[in-house]
This record gives sequence, C-alpha cells and structure tokens, in this order.
Amino acid sequence: MTEKTLDVKGMSCGHCKMAVSGALKGLEGVSDVSVDLETGKVDVSYDASKVNIEQMKEAIEEQGYDVAG
Repeated sequence: MTEKTLDVKGMSCGHCKMAVSGALKGLEGVSDVSVDLETGKVDVSYDASKVNIEQMKEAIEEQGYDVAG
C-alpha cells in the first residue's frame, strides 16, 4: 500500500468530510481515507497499481473541492 496526504481546500463540515471520503473510497484501489477538517489534510492509503493521484484529485474536485499541489 502507498500512502499520500492531499491538501484539500473548501471543507468545513461533516458533510464535506463525508463527500470527500465517499468519493475517494469509491475508487478502486483506495483502502483507507482519513479526513482532518481543521487542517484540510486528507490521508489516503491506496494501491498504486490500481489508482493514481490524478484520479483521486478528480474525484475530490467533482465533489466541489480544490486540491492543492
């Protein structure tokens, strides 16, 4: 498993947390997601042979949030 921390802008509530977490968990290869609303950090554990960072960023952006970096 590979781990990556994404910096997500625009999350402010429990719904935001659920939307981002759900979008990432819906991707094949993502095994664990941890969202910290205070810092905007999203820790993702994933199988790099099944999913990449660009796909994760797209899934988050489709929910209406920006990913820095």
